[in-house]
Amino acid sequence: MAEAMRQINPDVCAAYPITPATEIMQIFSGFVSDGLVKTKLITVESEHSAMSACLGSAAAGARTMTATSSQGLALMHEILFIVSALRLPIVLADVNRALSGPINIHCDHSDTMAERDTGWIQIYAENSQEAYDLLIQAVRIGEHRDVLLPVCVSTDGFIISHGMERLETYPDAEVQKFVGEYKPVYNILDVDNPITVGSLVLTDYYLEHKRAQHEAMKNSLRVMSEVFSEFGKTFGRTYDFCEKYRCDDAEYILVCLSSTAGTAKAAIEELRNQGMKAGLLKIRAFRPFPAEQITNTLKNAKAIAVLDRSESLSTRSGPVATEIKAALYDACVNKPMQTYIYGLGGREIYIEDIKKVFNNLKDAKCGGQVEYLGVKE
Repeated sequence: MAEAMRQINPDVCAAYPITPATEIMQIFSGFVSDGLVKTKLITVESEHSAMSACLGSAAAGARTMTATSSQGLALMHEILFIVSALRLPIVLADVNRALSGPINIHCDHSDTMAERDTGWIQIYAENSQEAYDLLIQAVRIGEHRDVLLPVCVSTDGFIISHGMERLETYPDAEVQKFVGEYKPVYNILDVDNPITVGSLVLTDYYLEHKRAQHEAMKNSLRVMSEVFSEFGKTFGRTYDFCEKYRCDDAEYILVCLSSTAGTAKAAIEELRNQGMKAGLLKIRAFRPFPAEQITNTLKNAKAIAVLDRSESLSTRSGPVATEIKAALYDACVNKPMQTYIYGLGGREIYIEDIKKVFNNLKDAKCGGQVEYLGVKE
């Protein structure tokens, strides 16, 4: 992610360190010190201040990026709403980590899922290559005139952030050409064209303001599809809102996000060798939620399992499963579904765990209450 930021060469980065996202800005600060980027790096006293500084720089017409994790993202919460409402296309690299308490520094998705309704586009990367590629694309998506929304690109803490993988990078010039020059809609420092930013909005226009954000998020579905396609033509690696793995003839489909997809693919290959028609639907874009693509993939399955690496404490299902249930209901698709909470606080998930989920689907053990996968009873 730091390498992608170097190639993007944003105007401003404001950040405060937090495990396991510290390395992103630590490495990037080295790029600043070595003169490899022209970025103004602002080191602040908290994540709340970091996002506040990002808001100010973006409102002044600067291409702005930052990185954080867990409690850092939670501390930004107040400002995240304001950034999206002001239509400032800040790009944030989040390294997923559990929220306290109890204090835990390992991976789950509770930090970003807690911010799913703040008006930010959310994209989840399975591995280092996706994190690199998606951060580059995030700039184009957020800055599109039909969108103008902030974008959060997430990757799993420690599992990916502190792992070693092969990474294909692209020439600096090609990345620069792809992201293009930032052309802000407004600039609060333009004294010849004064505007009011962050004003009080009462009952007469607040609803219309939120409706405009809703339309921008809807527009992002089209824009993301266009950017994914252009990225594929430019760099040879094509993305989509979801990744379908062995789903064409799948009778049993598992849905998950991020690095768990890699474990699921290995489990599916073993199950396929045993004769089970198992498949995986990996959701890459959670906001906007690609309901149509998801329902079209799941509608022909005999049964569905959804893995959530965060807990909504609704007692019914996690955030991902809740969205999928709503999407299937709207499409008049009624399928047996079992929802699981797993991997909280970095709890490992193994191939055998995934195989157990599929075998439960095959044995018609689904429906009812949410289950905890791998919990110590």
